[in-house]
Order: sequence, then structure tokens, then C-alpha cells
Amino acid sequence: MKRMLQVLLCSLSLLTLAACGTVLGATAGGVAGHELSHGSTAGTIGGAAAGGLIGHAIGD
Repeated sequence: MKRMLQVLLCSLSLLTLAACGTVLGATAGGVAGHELSHGSTAGTIGGAAAGGLIGHAIGD
């Protein structure tokens, strides 16, 4: 039972880490896209999407 709980907590922490990488990547990408496109909505959304994908890939 103790081992199962450890595995569950470890899995949960890995999922949180992946989600954290996605959020951080999307935030950084959104800010970068906003700055590089001089405030364009499409640039901000595109940067957030790309950053989220990269952050998720790194977090995995």
C-alpha cells in the first residue's frame, strides 16, 4: 500500500511538472510574441501556442 501511494504521488508530481512547463512556456512565448509583433494579437497567441508546445515537450 505504501509503495502504491509513492508511485501515485510520483506520477502526480510528474504531471504537475509537465503542466508547469507548459504554462511557463506559454507565458514566455506569449510575452515574446507580443514584443516581437509589436502588440499584435495573432503574434501573442502564436507565441503562446508555440511556447506552450515547447514547454510541454521539455517538461516531459
